[in-house]
Amino acid sequence: MAKRKIKEQPVILITNDDGVTSPGIRSLVEAVRGLGKIVVVAPDKPQSGMGHAITIGVPLRLYPVDIFEGIEAWQCSGTPVDCVKLAVDKVLHRKPDLCLSGINHGSNHSINVIYSGTMSAAVEAAIESIPSVGFSLMDYSMEADFSAARKYARIIVEKLLKDPIDKHLILNVNIPMADEKQIRGMKICRQAYAKYEEDFVERHDPNNRKYYWLTGKFVNFDAGTDTDVWALENHYVSVVPVQFDLTNYSIKSKIEKTWNSHAKKR
Repeated sequence: MAKRKIKEQPVILITNDDGVTSPGIRSLVEAVRGLGKIVVVAPDKPQSGMGHAITIGVPLRLYPVDIFEGIEAWQCSGTPVDCVKLAVDKVLHRKPDLCLSGINHGSNHSINVIYSGTMSAAVEAAIESIPSVGFSLMDYSMEADFSAARKYARIIVEKLLKDPIDKHLILNVNIPMADEKQIRGMKICRQAYAKYEEDFVERHDPNNRKYYWLTGKFVNFDAGTDTDVWALENHYVSVVPVQFDLTNYSIKSKIEKTWNSHAKKR
């Protein structure tokens, strides 16, 4: 009689940019506990705004930590992207079935996706053919209420494990700062055209040397009702599929008709 093959449980890699001890990553672990084998590899300190930076020129440190009951966890001295690379190569020794990044303290909607260490970790995973999701809550407080974020993180992960979409999948998920009962559901959106109008405040240190402090405000130039900014303002969880291919195909199509005429024919 043939032996029945036991299906292996999925491996879920969890990382973030706020550090391995942040409340957000603990909430994400608890949100998906029981859905697979969870392994945490996250920075040993906050790495917000690091984007897709990697560490070169200095050694990386990787240490096991006992933070999440019953779950293997490691802290890394590098960036969120370093964490994903080391997790695949040195901790898991294989590609996980899913990579989750977050839950970030603060939004990563619109242009924030470019600067975000949270989202860059997710992008790095997708580059390695690991479907990924970055989760962010629009509340910067360390005492933020993550109950709604946990609920929707689990819903999304359950959907992806049940029905995988694409090995290069990247979802940018933002949860509004609202009571769970006020949230109206999820909206699949596009990224809004918005940016920070920045200002550098000039100050002087005790030695009278100048230094600058970055300030500014977020400005939305997009009036669309299909954007992540609109969804969040109207108490929806925004879900934006993003990609690491930065090619502008529309402009490529336009200029290749004229610029290619200058190429030498062989």
